[in-house]
Amino acid sequence: MTPIVRPRAIGLFVLSLLAVVMGIITGLGAVAFRALIAVIHNLMFLGHFSFAYNANEFTAPPPWGWLVIFVPVIGSLVVTFLVSNFAPEARGHGVPEVMDAIFYNQGVIRPQVALVKSLASASSIGTGGSVGREGPIIQIGASIGSTLGQLIAMSPWQRITLVAAGAGAGIAATFNTPIGGVLFAVELMLPEVSVRTFLPVALSTGTATFIGRLFLGAQPAFYVPPSPMLGTQAGSAVSLLLYAILGGLCGLAATAFIRGLHLTEEVFDRIANPYLRHAIGMFGIGLLIYALFRFFGHYFVEGVGYATIQAILVHRMDAFGLLALLFAAKLVATSTTLGSGASGGIFSPSLFMGATLGGAFGALVQAIHPMPEASIPALAIIGMCAMVGGGTGAVMTAVTMLFEMTRDYETVMPMILAVAVAVGVRRVLSRENIYTIKLVARRHFIPKALHANMFLVRRAADVMDKEILVLPVETPFDDFLRRPEHTGGLSHVVVTDQDRIVGVLRVNTGLRRGLEDRYTGVRLGAIAQRNFTVARADDIAYDVIRRMWKRGATMAVVVKSAHRVPQAGDVLGIISKEHVADSVALSVAPFEA
Repeated sequence: MTPIVRPRAIGLFVLSLLAVVMGIITGLGAVAFRALIAVIHNLMFLGHFSFAYNANEFTAPPPWGWLVIFVPVIGSLVVTFLVSNFAPEARGHGVPEVMDAIFYNQGVIRPQVALVKSLASASSIGTGGSVGREGPIIQIGASIGSTLGQLIAMSPWQRITLVAAGAGAGIAATFNTPIGGVLFAVELMLPEVSVRTFLPVALSTGTATFIGRLFLGAQPAFYVPPSPMLGTQAGSAVSLLLYAILGGLCGLAATAFIRGLHLTEEVFDRIANPYLRHAIGMFGIGLLIYALFRFFGHYFVEGVGYATIQAILVHRMDAFGLLALLFAAKLVATSTTLGSGASGGIFSPSLFMGATLGGAFGALVQAIHPMPEASIPALAIIGMCAMVGGGTGAVMTAVTMLFEMTRDYETVMPMILAVAVAVGVRRVLSRENIYTIKLVARRHFIPKALHANMFLVRRAADVMDKEILVLPVETPFDDFLRRPEHTGGLSHVVVTDQDRIVGVLRVNTGLRRGLEDRYTGVRLGAIAQRNFTVARADDIAYDVIRRMWKRGATMAVVVKSAHRVPQAGDVLGIISKEHVADSVALSVAPFEA
C-alpha cells in the first residue's frame, strides 16, 4: 500500500495570523454587504441612492404605490441570473453548503461564491425577500477562509479551521456578537475542538467584531428597555412554567418552519424554469407585503424584519391578533422566498418568528392575568432564543447571541429553560434541524454530537491484541497452518530475522481445510508484509493510528521501551485496523441509547 501524501501543515502561529487577516477581510465584507443592501433597498423602495439604512426602523411608504408589488420580482430575476450562471451553491441560506464543504469536501469552497453570494443575497434582501443577512455573510466568510486555505498550502484540517473561523467571523461582525460567533463555529462547524482550532476561530471572530464596531458602532443589535424578570417575585414559579410552555410552542413552530421550508422547496422545484419559479414566489411576496402595508401600515415581513422586532421589544406592538398574524405571515414568506430560489439566511426570520410568537403569548398572558415578569418584550426575547435554538440545534449559540444582541442578563436563565424545551420538542418531531435536513436529502449526514473518544488517548499497551505469534522467517507456512491450535479464524504473526522484526502477517487459518493435502513450500519470510510500523507501549492510540495512516501500514507492532532498536523479545502485541474499529465502537458505546 502506498503511503498517503498530504500537504505539510503550517505552524499554529502562521495559521493564527491568517485567521486575523481573514477576520479583517470578513469584517470589511460584512460592512460592505450591509452597505450594498442599503443601496439596493433605497433604490427599489424609495427611489433614491443612499447608504443610509437602519433596518430597525420601518420603511417609509413607496413613491410608486401598488407597483411595489413588482419590486421583489425584479430582485428575483437578478438573483436567478447570478445563481444560475455563476454559483448554484449560492442559492438558499448558505450554512448547509458550508457544512457540506467542511464534512464532505475538505473545506474546499469555490472562490467566486463569496462575490456571487454577496450580490445575490443583497438583491434578495434589498428587494423585499423575507430572508436574513447572517446566512450570506457566514457563507461569504467561509468562502474567504477556504480561498486562503487553497492559495496557501496547508493540511485539510487547517483549511477547515479557516472555513469555520470565517463563518464565525461573519456572524460576529453582522450581529456584533463575538462570543456567539465563536460558539456558532464550535457548535456547528468544527469537527474538532482543541487549542489548535479554537485559537484561530477566536482570533478571527474577535478581529471581525472589532472591524464591524469600527464602522457600524458598538451598540447591541436591539435596544431593550429595562424590564422585570425573575427575581423575588411571588409569581416566579408560575413564570418558569410559562417560559417552558413558550419553549414548547417555539419547538412546534421550529418544526413547522423546518418542514415548511423543505416542503416549499420541493413544490417549487417542480417548476423547471428557474426564472419563472423564483418570479412566481416573489410575486407572492410582493402581494403579501403590499397587503400588510395597506391594512396595517407597514411591510413588516420584507427583508430582515428587525423593525418589527424592535417595535415589540419597546412595547409599541402588543396586539395578540396582529402578532399572531405576523408570525404566520413570516413563516409563509420566508419559506416561499427561500423555497422559490432566493439567497439569504434563516437566522433573522427565526428571530422575527420567535419575537412575534413570544409577544403574542405574552399578550395572551397579560390579558388573562398581568404579570410583570412575563411582559411582552421579555417573552419576545425568550421566544427569539427558543426559536433560533430549536430550529438550528445550536443551543449555546442561541442563548449567547441573544444575550449579546439585547444585553439583557435577566433573560438568560429563562432563555436556557425555554431553548432546552424547544429543542426537546423539535427533536421529537424532527430529528434534523433546519441546516441538516437539506444535507440529509443529499445523503450527506452531519454529526449531531462531538464525542470525546477516550480510545484515542489510551496507551497502546492497553488497546493492543496480545494473542499473537512471534515466529522466525524460516518457519514453513504449511507447518504453521497445520498446528493443532489453528482451527479457524484470524491469526496475527510477527515475523523476525535474527532477533529483528522484519514483517507482519495476518493469516486466515480457516484455509487449512482446503490445503490439508497440499504443500506450498513457502516460508513465512517470503509472504510477510513489510508495511507495518512500530509503537512503544506508552504511545497513545491517536499517535499510533496517525503513524499507521501516514505510512499506509496495516498493523502496528507494540514493543517494550527497553531497547532503542526493537528486538523480537520486546514484542508485546499488535494493533490492527480491525482492532482499531472495534475499540472505537466500544469507546462510544456508553453514549448510545
